[in-house]
Amino acid sequence: MTAILARKLGMTQRFLDDGRVERVTVLEAGPCPVTAIRTIERDGYEAVQLAFGACKEKVLTKAQLGHLKKADASAHRHVVEFRDEAGELLVGETVTVDAFEVGEKVKVSGKCKGKGFAGTVKRHNFARGPVTHGSHNVRAPGSIGASAWPARVMKGIRGPGRMGGGRVTQRGLTIVEIMQRRNLMLVRGSVPGPIGSTVEVRTDG
Repeated sequence: MTAILARKLGMTQRFLDDGRVERVTVLEAGPCPVTAIRTIERDGYEAVQLAFGACKEKVLTKAQLGHLKKADASAHRHVVEFRDEAGELLVGETVTVDAFEVGEKVKVSGKCKGKGFAGTVKRHNFARGPVTHGSHNVRAPGSIGASAWPARVMKGIRGPGRMGGGRVTQRGLTIVEIMQRRNLMLVRGSVPGPIGSTVEVRTDG
């Protein structure tokens, strides 16, 4: 299983040789230096730690800079661990977009866009109430409990509240094109998160 960190640049379309058009998301994948290797003997689990997003040293703390310098890596903004994906990687190596192939299935994880406070119609796709004959129950959620039993609101009731802003994993995306010189990966379909956000790309399978 292969993994890499990437930045979402936006969406576009590509015309293939057979005339088909593919709607793709452009990801700037890597390069990601390997900053640590977790082992069962020492850490209790297996993982590889990758860094991404080159930045100035003044942005990071001394602890973060010390950790990166131990791995002989420059200042990077993001450090993420991928479980069970160490493979043959060693500290000091760099993972690039070359690790993936065109036609390969991948899954992309990221933080989706936050929508703020939303009602039940927008958040849970509830149907609205009647709008004629003086009805005031147009977008209200309706009754959510009873008086005698249970005399309270049961846990798990779908209601209004904060929508979006959580971690989402989009599976089954296909790599349409890889531009090695520009560190770009084009995947079919949409990817969670706003433009400019950092996402995790793993092979799906």
